[in-house]
Amino acid sequence: MRHRAAAALALIVCLPAAIAAAQESNGLAGHDSRQPIEITSDTLTVEQPKQLATFAGNVDAVQGDMKLRADRLLVHYARNDQAGSGGAGSGSGTGGAAPADNSIRMIEAFGKVVITSPAESAQGDAGVYDVVAGTMQLTGDVVLTRGENVIRGNRLDMDLNTGLSTVSGGKRSERVRAVFTPENGGSEQP
Repeated sequence: MRHRAAAALALIVCLPAAIAAAQESNGLAGHDSRQPIEITSDTLTVEQPKQLATFAGNVDAVQGDMKLRADRLLVHYARNDQAGSGGAGSGSGTGGAAPADNSIRMIEAFGKVVITSPAESAQGDAGVYDVVAGTMQLTGDVVLTRGENVIRGNRLDMDLNTGLSTVSGGKRSERVRAVFTPENGGSEQP
């Protein structure tokens, strides 16, 4: 019984330090969603009337330090008609790419979705990046990794503006599972 109490006390003492270490590397907190997004893939299909671009096959999207990898991306964009309609990009002479006066509103990712930053990575089966709101959502077998700390669940909601991340389980029997590794810092330096 004494060993259980000591183990519980050690967990209570170490857990806040592990959580603080995970939160210090806020990963995508403060990410500037106004930066350009570069997307590469095997194929691109643009449906101008729907304001939709579909990237398929080995899709990589990069915005600043954030990288997104998936099997397929649906990019929803808003047409900025300040330059006038019928301008560059409205015909097939652009190779089907969305014209430069379009801005991305939202990106939907499907199949082996992986999001990485210098401080963290997250993966799931599907994801939605609301560029305008600065939020991301991953669903299905979600794994969030910050250093050696790993959190698993069914859904991850991230606010890139505030750095707030929420992981939730799925059905009632599915719960969030987290493994926090305390720092092995040893002695403190003055």
